[in-house]
Amino acid sequence: MVHVGLREANMHFSKYLKIVREGQEVIVTDRGRPVAIIKPLLKEETLENKINRLEEQGILRRAVKGKFPLSRPVAIAGKPLSETVIEGREDRF
Repeated sequence: MVHVGLREANMHFSKYLKIVREGQEVIVTDRGRPVAIIKPLLKEETLENKINRLEEQGILRRAVKGKFPLSRPVAIAGKPLSETVIEGREDRF
């Protein structure tokens, strides 16, 4: 992200527009206070670009082949789940 004063941005607008075209945001300030952001327009993203962006933002984490947190059966005390399901079905009639 680039910060630039209003006067500097006005005098060298094409320079800062080039920075925006390269994908960066430019924050324009007036006496040190931000007044505007110039940023690139979003292009139609490919699926791969969307996934990469979501990864960078920490919203998504790609799966790793063959590494599942519950890769082995979990033992639960009590009767089998199948019996519980059968009993539940019998109660409906």
